[in-house]
Amino acid sequence: MNSEFTLAVHSLAYLSILPDKMSTSDCLAESASVHPVRIRKVLSILRKNGYIKSKEGAGGGFILNTNPSEISLKDIYIMTSEGTLQPKCSKINEHCIIGANMQIVLNGIFSDGEKQLCEFLSQFTIEDIINRVKS
Repeated sequence: MNSEFTLAVHSLAYLSILPDKMSTSDCLAESASVHPVRIRKVLSILRKNGYIKSKEGAGGGFILNTNPSEISLKDIYIMTSEGTLQPKCSKINEHCIIGANMQIVLNGIFSDGEKQLCEFLSQFTIEDIINRVKS
């Protein structure tokens, strides 16, 4: 899994607790302790998928466009990290039974694992994240 997932969850949770206030990428980046360019990349993905809206210029920024209870961690994972669990195998060696089949075997195993991870993540929403942070 990559850090884009965590940054997307962080950004959506942050915007969720300020539902009527625009937040700048600089403000979100400071909250997540990352460079604003990294947050902007994630915000672009979230905006493209309709989870947030943006406004340019003075008083602009980003605002949540979706109810936090409707944003599952599975959806965020698929947007930001799908396929990142697949192992990186070395070059295939067709002269070795292991070397010829390792990538296919591991890809199948990790593909099934990713499906199970997505099923698990579908149980949680941004609203759940906010509730856990507040408790």
